Amino acid sequence: MKNRLITFAVFLSLLVVPAAAHAQGKIGLININGAIGTTQEGKKAIADMQKKYQPRQQELQRLQQEMQGIQDQLNRQNPPVSEDEQRRLNRELEDKQKVFKRSSDDAQSDYNADRDEVIRRIGQKMVRIIDEYAQQNSFALILDGAQIPIYYAAKDVDVTAEIVKRYDAANPVAEAGTASPAAKPAAAPASKPATPKP
Repeated sequence: MKNRLITFAVFLSLLVVPAAAHAQGKIGLININGAIGTTQEGKKAIADMQKKYQPRQQELQRLQQEMQGIQDQLNRQNPPVSEDEQRRLNRELEDKQKVFKRSSDDAQSDYNADRDEVIRRIGQKMVRIIDEYAQQNSFALILDGAQIPIYYAAKDVDVTAEIVKRYDAANPVAEAGTASPAAKPAAAPASKPATPKP
């Protein structure tokens, strides 16, 4: 029901947009999640998260290998495993499966929370840059093409690459071991939005 209302509201807004676009400006598209992940800050955050979660991933892989080893012992035919040994191995396997599931769920939950924080932090700054860019370049509307179904859009309305370029200019990321340079001003307004490379 909620999705239908959102779709209906978007449909109504799109009916009004052509008249507004002629009167006030252009329409642009952005893939906000793609843009966040493409910025230098986004790439660094992703690399930092991968480094942070690598030990937990290695621990989960170790547990998986142990569970596979127990499963192999249970499936072994020559020599056959005794009933007592089978019960012991089944209990051990169940215990490891519980630990694996709990550890996996916890790691996924923590990773999602960290990822959402990165998206929120970078997204807030990016929205300000989109707003400035839209005003400087006479856009009446910029939509997130990944959130709203777009059935056709000319390539020159996609502003993702230009927004990433401006974001990186306004939010430089220091390389490892160097001091962060002072933020540079955003690039001068472009006369035409940049076309992203496929």
